Amino acid sequence: MLRLTWVQPEDLIGHELRQAAQDGREPSAIAARWRAAGGPEAPLRAGASERPASRYLRLLATDLLDELADLPSALADDEPTGLAGIRALCPDWPASPALPPAPPGPERLEAAWLGRAVGCLLGKPVEKLPLGGIRLLARAAGNWPLTTYFTARGVPEELLARYPWNRRSAATSLAENIDGMPEDDDLNYPLLGLLVLRRHGRAFTTADVARVWLDELPAGRTFTAERVAYRNLLCGLEPPLTARHHNPFREWIGALIRADVHGWTHPGDPAAAAAQAHRDATLTHTANGVYAAMFTAAVIARAATGDHDVHACLRTGLTVVPPRSRLARAVRQAVRLAREHTDFAAVVDRLHALHGATHHWVHAVPNTALITAALTHADGDFTGSVCRAVSGGWDTDSNGATAGSIAGLLAGSPAALPDRWTAPLKNRLATSVGDFHGTGFDVLAHLTHREASRP
Repeated sequence: MLRLTWVQPEDLIGHELRQAAQDGREPSAIAARWRAAGGPEAPLRAGASERPASRYLRLLATDLLDELADLPSALADDEPTGLAGIRALCPDWPASPALPPAPPGPERLEAAWLGRAVGCLLGKPVEKLPLGGIRLLARAAGNWPLTTYFTARGVPEELLARYPWNRRSAATSLAENIDGMPEDDDLNYPLLGLLVLRRHGRAFTTADVARVWLDELPAGRTFTAERVAYRNLLCGLEPPLTARHHNPFREWIGALIRADVHGWTHPGDPAAAAAQAHRDATLTHTANGVYAAMFTAAVIARAATGDHDVHACLRTGLTVVPPRSRLARAVRQAVRLAREHTDFAAVVDRLHALHGATHHWVHAVPNTALITAALTHADGDFTGSVCRAVSGGWDTDSNGATAGSIAGLLAGSPAALPDRWTAPLKNRLATSVGDFHGTGFDVLAHLTHREASRP
């Protein structure tokens, strides 16, 4: 039987039960019915359970997903998804500048693209591994605290058997085998964002994003919320219902990893960057999943001007997030922790204690908190930021990518990034999106600069 990941009702229901509890609904009665019928828990790390469900369980899961969607949320007033509702809750929503600042130069944008690739590549081999395994693998190779790419050299076989590298990434993402930037969704989505802007301009709609995806993004290269939304599009649903229908991943990290282009192309205008990120994010996400994208876009828009430190950029990001939301609270808490502890491992341990038991490892709330803590603790330093973000576990490649994009942008040029990080990339990107396969980061920077320069 074909086990299609991330869309089968019997695999979605466990995730939706957890999501319902997190977003202020009361799912206990529905959860009891699912368990009484013999329904399994959500897969911990894979997108599908190991054993196929019976036809009865699949039908029951579908019905229960509909019932869960009808439950009222106690957090709805504090966590709207519509842009007007979000703005109404943000007392410090930033004003747009009277005259748009000059766009960041191609060198600064190239550093941001490179930073995104480096951070993603650093995190790829250890994606899905538990925090303890990441630390043991790095220590065994003499690379703890992290200072460079992971390697299998010198790591005992028994440790590798206990904590195997990510199956998809091991052949392309260890120090001994990196040969250019391998394909990853964390780089595919910025490329799609570029295509949206090139085809539809800054006034693009959420439906325009959907059209570009259907034209250019292979369904098999989507995961979690993006795969569910893609399925919903093919079933004839339109945004924003694509983000809500049978989509328990709608507050996960997927919209955040699409936000960079919106910040890069709105230097000094975090409000416009956040609004553009909102139109992109609501294809697939709601509430905190959308806020994570808006936060990231606003941080990057402030960093793109080149005259702000990382702490000012992070404060700007919070101005576009409803202050009583779970994401805002987690980000503020992460900043406090990063300032209180000199040892970043202590910050990570505290974040895992706060969020690890209640959130999936791909959820936007803990991962945005970790990115924020890494940038704060490293004071925006490039190596310090990407290494801290990846060393904190959870969605390692996505967190490294976002931290690297922000820190690279603040660094200002490719020359400011250590050669040990950028040389293995060979100015070459692999992707299944559009005509970008094999493109250099310098070319991507010029394409991004062109979009940032458009009115």
